Amino acid sequence: MDIDNDHRVLSIQSHVVSGYCGNKSAVFPLQTLGFDVDFINSVQFSTHTGYPRWTGQVLNEQDIFELIDGLRHNNLLCKYTHLLSGYARSASFLEAMHSAIKEIKSVAPNVVYLCDPVLGDDGRMYVPHELLSVYKEKIIPLADIICPNQFEAELLSGIKITGMKTALEAIDYLHSLGIKTVVISSTETGFDDTNEQLMTIGSSQLPGANNQDRQLCKLVIPRIPSRFTGTGDLFAALFLAWFTKTKFDLKITMENVTATLNSIIRRTYEYANNKPNGLELPFNRELRIIQSRDDILEPKIQNSAELI
Repeated sequence: MDIDNDHRVLSIQSHVVSGYCGNKSAVFPLQTLGFDVDFINSVQFSTHTGYPRWTGQVLNEQDIFELIDGLRHNNLLCKYTHLLSGYARSASFLEAMHSAIKEIKSVAPNVVYLCDPVLGDDGRMYVPHELLSVYKEKIIPLADIICPNQFEAELLSGIKITGMKTALEAIDYLHSLGIKTVVISSTETGFDDTNEQLMTIGSSQLPGANNQDRQLCKLVIPRIPSRFTGTGDLFAALFLAWFTKTKFDLKITMENVTATLNSIIRRTYEYANNKPNGLELPFNRELRIIQSRDDILEPKIQNSAELI
């Protein structure tokens, strides 16, 4: 493992006191894989919002400006090699995040920025609609890598994904905005009539391990019959780590990421099924990330990515 490399990530996304999503899903896997992680919590909630009741605070634009100002005055902004962003709750916060990312890119020109454009899922937005235009016009053009789910890719591209052809059209549109690596983390529509599989589709214009000009891969995994919060945040963090460690080999990265994610979800599913009230309780469905440290360090590849 390349633990001697000086990889330092600034992760800007949500935080929960109890459970796993946002930075709680991202920080431990990144640290386990040898990355130093600094993090700004866009919100701090008691739990994720899938619980019957949740409380907490929302960071505003002035808060992030103050935090960035403190890092700036201590000459720390130039130390970052990677940026990661996820859930934000307001357009004004996204605007402030845009300014921060632009500044970091100006003082650390080789920084790699992965944007997980958290907008919604299952055909429904769960952030205010005005965030979409800020993502499209300001945040996405700064990104080197994006990891939307199918619904988010449709929102960002304006293309309804009904199969592989339209998925590739959406990916090509996002490439046209200047994004070198586009990964649709999960697709559900038009690929599997039995609804028992999920597909990840990735495209990278960065030269990978074999120095090919463009890498285009798909990977199919079995669907586990339940919903788990924080899997997208975990996917993005794992992708950022493995894409770096494999020197931009998209195929190996996708295999490692999905293997780890699948192991964690299966462990969580089995744990929940052995608890009172099973999968009905949100607490039982919290990702078993800490218990999966070995799977994070050494993923057990069971599903191979296929070059398209």
